[in-house]
Amino acid sequence: MTQSPAATETEVVRRPALSPSRAGDFKQCPLLYRFRAVDRLPETPTTAQVRGIAVHAVLEELFGLPAAERVPDRAHALLAPVWARLLEERPELAELFADDSEGQDEWLATADRMIDSYFTLEDPRRFDAEARELLVETELASGVLLRGYIDRLDVAPTGEIRVVDYKTGAAPREVGEAKALFQMKFYALVLWRLRGVVPKQLRLMYLADRQSLTYTPDEAELLRFERTLDAVWQAILRAGRTGDFRPNRSRLCDWCSHQALCPEFGGTPPPYPGWPEPDAGEETVLDRAD
Repeated sequence: MTQSPAATETEVVRRPALSPSRAGDFKQCPLLYRFRAVDRLPETPTTAQVRGIAVHAVLEELFGLPAAERVPDRAHALLAPVWARLLEERPELAELFADDSEGQDEWLATADRMIDSYFTLEDPRRFDAEARELLVETELASGVLLRGYIDRLDVAPTGEIRVVDYKTGAAPREVGEAKALFQMKFYALVLWRLRGVVPKQLRLMYLADRQSLTYTPDEAELLRFERTLDAVWQAILRAGRTGDFRPNRSRLCDWCSHQALCPEFGGTPPPYPGWPEPDAGEETVLDRAD
């Protein structure tokens, strides 16, 4: 029987879910969360963010090749077509290098150096990834729906799980490290609830300075983290009902795109549009390009 348009539309509607990026935004600064998830203010991507998107895409495609072809020359050859595809999908990215072909050339050269850095950290010919850019989603007992994208998932023949995330920036100091581990614990919790197995290793690969950060979670820690996410979601709902998204000034404000609208910097937020739905805010490709 042919489905009606209404039935088809109902099937594709997805429940609002909490992503690691939006949860991290709220923990960092509730007003930043509001700007991104409620007001949905546009943010102009930086050249560093777009480079991150391109390098992520190259590494994703690299693991789609036969193992013997996962070598530096082959990875470098993927960069130009990946960049061309990104420009086709998002023509506005070309404005980053308008009238600056030398700047684009240097940008591509920096991306190439990131690819070289990756090969100093591991040999991709020695294993196959189970999944790349994997969408994972699970509902906690409290009813909170968690959703996120994992750069790469490795599963050993004996069943151990490794979660890998590529970072095109430098290895962070304490604040940045805590933020990165928050994201990785989010993925670990979702995988534990989906598969019944706590990941053996969470691995962050910092390509700018060729460093890796590895972490091994346990069940007790993930249970505590689950309670943290429940608390974050309840706090988001309370702020959404009242419109009370307070700024939280920190060193991270230096990288915020919305200082002109922030009371901490003499700005005034736009009128609160109301809480349209309990929407935690979707992750974007830019969120995953750091």
